[in-house]
Amino acid sequence: MVERFVDIEEVVGSIPTSSTMENQELEKMRHSCEHVLTQAMLKLYPGIKMAMGPATGEGFYFDFDPSPPAGGEGKIHKISEADFPKIEAEMAKIVKANLPIRRKEISVEEAKTLFKGNEYKQEWLKEISQRGEEATVYWTGPSTSSGFVDLCAGPHVSFTGKIGPFKLLSIAGAYWHGDEKNKMLTRIYGTCFPTQKELDQYLWQLEEAKKRDHRKLGKELGLFIIPDEVGPGLLIWAPKGAIIRREIEKFIVEEQTKRGYQHVYSPHIGRKSLWVTSGHWDLYRDKMYSPMKIDKEDYLVKPMNCPMHMMVYKSQLRSYRDLPLRIAENATVYRYEQTGELAGMVRVRYITQDDSHIFCREDQVVSEFIGVIDYIMFLLKAFQIKDYYLRLSLRDSQKKDKYLGSDKIWHEAERKIEEAVKKAGLTPKRVEGEAAFYGPKLDIMVKDVLGREWQCGTTQVDFMLPDRFNLEYVDNRGKIKRPVLIHRAPLGSLERWVGLLIEHYAGAFPLWLSPVQVVIIPISERHLDYARQIREALRQRNIRVEVDERNETMQAKIRDSTLQKVPYMVIIGDKETKTSKDKLFISVRTRNGEDLGQMTMKKFLDRLEKEIEKKV
Repeated sequence: MVERFVDIEEVVGSIPTSSTMENQELEKMRHSCEHVLTQAMLKLYPGIKMAMGPATGEGFYFDFDPSPPAGGEGKIHKISEADFPKIEAEMAKIVKANLPIRRKEISVEEAKTLFKGNEYKQEWLKEISQRGEEATVYWTGPSTSSGFVDLCAGPHVSFTGKIGPFKLLSIAGAYWHGDEKNKMLTRIYGTCFPTQKELDQYLWQLEEAKKRDHRKLGKELGLFIIPDEVGPGLLIWAPKGAIIRREIEKFIVEEQTKRGYQHVYSPHIGRKSLWVTSGHWDLYRDKMYSPMKIDKEDYLVKPMNCPMHMMVYKSQLRSYRDLPLRIAENATVYRYEQTGELAGMVRVRYITQDDSHIFCREDQVVSEFIGVIDYIMFLLKAFQIKDYYLRLSLRDSQKKDKYLGSDKIWHEAERKIEEAVKKAGLTPKRVEGEAAFYGPKLDIMVKDVLGREWQCGTTQVDFMLPDRFNLEYVDNRGKIKRPVLIHRAPLGSLERWVGLLIEHYAGAFPLWLSPVQVVIIPISERHLDYARQIREALRQRNIRVEVDERNETMQAKIRDSTLQKVPYMVIIGDKETKTSKDKLFISVRTRNGEDLGQMTMKKFLDRLEKEIEKKV
């Protein structure tokens, strides 16, 4: 149901990006800088082919085919980040020359001649021709017939001299049209800002983000692995990562129970007919794995939990008094993501959702929807997420064949959501084309340290699946009615959630989520027995604790515990063992380097338990 989340860490600050493209001038500047990159590449690497590339929320990119033309002479250009200074120098010459950038409309036939030998441009021109449009090109140079030209819809600045400070950032492989069946191209990413100060700030942000990369920290902190032997996108939670996941699951199950949810477990596979009935097989098949034969029938690993929860509802006769029925499950689903899109924990093929389906009467939809919004806001606060907005995701009005149901049903579902958010005092941003195939939804959109927007929690109103699964209840007059279904997954994928929390917290999880909450550091071997005594006292209070028994110096142990982001270090030496008689005394340090001094075990335990309870 939902796949994306991350938040800005306060220490990083405000990021000068244009992710929503509200700053049209910045978009034009970046788009023009992308043309300057392409012009420089064609000069430096004769025979290289330009494919396509847009301005983005963080800058721009362009895809190149480095191989020579079929049957032609030349070599494959091997381009790396080591070549960036040379490319940037050539780009700087073009900017300094202050060349005019001119727009010109030409016929598709003229454009085909202009881009002869470039199959990528020819493919775009074929699409333009099918739409019955003219081709638009932009010339960078003396006139509209000489200099550099590219097929482009614009917009652009009028002269290259209006392009601000720029920087090439990275290089990667990218399939043409994002389809792994197509040729792999070379993609160069860059960015551009109006001032050097803004560019420097952004580059600093990038370096900060690299330090927080969940793949890097996940390995250093021992949180997860994705072994080649298992397969791409198939993640294994390492022991410390499993603790974080388990604490999150425990937290959400306890909170959902308080809110009237009933928890179930469902199988990972089911008859194909379940997902034919739900509509997934027709409208979501590109994300589903191939059927497997069991007892001569087709079975599927589940991409969604919805049909399983429909079965829970159908398992007995329901009365209006039984509604709302809130069924929840932390369930694993399996979705096919293209290999090139897989990325650490944030894009995987096996996904654990904090999923739930609320079956309710039509007159209960608004109040139940408000209840879900309240729960989502509770979670955002608990995980210290502050930078977000609401998105009302609607169907694409031009492609209604991709969705189930009539206009009337869709309008009613949208009306219910709008009424709920209005009563909740919220104002969502309306966006077409992001709805689920069975109904509109309210998404929580947040930003990461690079200013990228990610979908977090989602809540969906669905009139379709209850009808397709023939769900019924008996109303107060004894008549048979259809319930309305609310889908909701506030955290989305736990894999992605934890991956992005690693970056959000820079690996320094709050005490309640830290895999190891306390490390006990005996200064010498004679302090080991006392250290073990302290460990047992902490374990009795459910504190996750380890004793560092290595033959290392105290300074080395403190350094290693700090690198592992352990919240508290308990130092045990002669002072602590001699002081302790009727009471246990310890010396405490934090991972931030704060020396809390000597205190009793009782005082320390009280501090830990209050901090865990507050989830700070």
